[in-house]
Amino acid sequence: MKTKIALGLRALALALAVTAAPAFAADDPVKIGFVVKQPEEPWFQDEWKYAEQAAREKGFTLVKIGAPDGGQVLTAIDNLKSQHAQGFIICTPDVKLGPSIVAKARIDKLKLMTVDDRLVDGSGKPIESVPHMGISASKIGEQVGEAIAAEMKKRGWKPEETGALRISYDQLPTAKERTDGAIAALTAAGFPKANVVNAPQAKTDTENAFNAANIAITQNPKYKHWIAFGLNDEAVLGAVRAAEGRNFRADNMIGVGIGGSKSALNEFAKAQPTGFFGSVLISPKRHGYETSVNMYEWIKNGKAPPQLTFTTGQLITRANAAEIRKDMGL
Repeated sequence: MKTKIALGLRALALALAVTAAPAFAADDPVKIGFVVKQPEEPWFQDEWKYAEQAAREKGFTLVKIGAPDGGQVLTAIDNLKSQHAQGFIICTPDVKLGPSIVAKARIDKLKLMTVDDRLVDGSGKPIESVPHMGISASKIGEQVGEAIAAEMKKRGWKPEETGALRISYDQLPTAKERTDGAIAALTAAGFPKANVVNAPQAKTDTENAFNAANIAITQNPKYKHWIAFGLNDEAVLGAVRAAEGRNFRADNMIGVGIGGSKSALNEFAKAQPTGFFGSVLISPKRHGYETSVNMYEWIKNGKAPPQLTFTTGQLITRANAAEIRKDMGL
């Protein structure tokens, strides 16, 4: 009797699995969604550009969707279902939406991958069942801190006379890991932790970073020099613009961003150097192109992507940006 019950349950589980998995014929057209939280940001525009390259090469349809809040994320998933997509890649505006996104993808029978920011469950732990490509946040942050420390030493700055602008967005774990990594590298190089000034930004863009940095600089007039770091290039550019308003320019400001975005390249292209000294270049090509190819292979050929991939970066400045970008295939 027990054997019959076990066989019956096994058959039921198999039937449910077959029902839950959408049938995919070899000649069915592949359609993949790529959902990002800030479509106006250069980083995400670059990811889309390389995802489009993958779509052209592999012959699938790419659906680009901007979803800056949780409601729009869930609407986007339903939108993809109605367009007969088979899967999507997402960088969500809130990683705590993880359980809702996973459940919605399952209901709509869509394969799910994340990029840049990793989904977390109700207890704040990463949802390991969802394939993810992200940045080794703490290592990237350490690269930023090391670059700043090296440039400070080259200029002969006294650490006690220097303030550090930590443009923070701690509600995003990746952002906190990056700035924590930068602080760890700076303090290891002898920078006084007491000189780190926290400047929380309301959103991860240049305007909000400018506002945060402006307040911090105003409240700390004792420093002769400033350094700045944050989540991305836009955060550091905001700090640089705020410092310029207080007459801290290229000779007494060192900002190092993350991303190597178009914003950073535009800064390097200016006739005169600014306080934006450098950026740790991370490859939007891998994050856009490689994730899209992985999703295509998963849908078309049943080849599941790696569960976890971390990428690293390389420091670029005005002097070497073109050469390094060429070496990285950008």
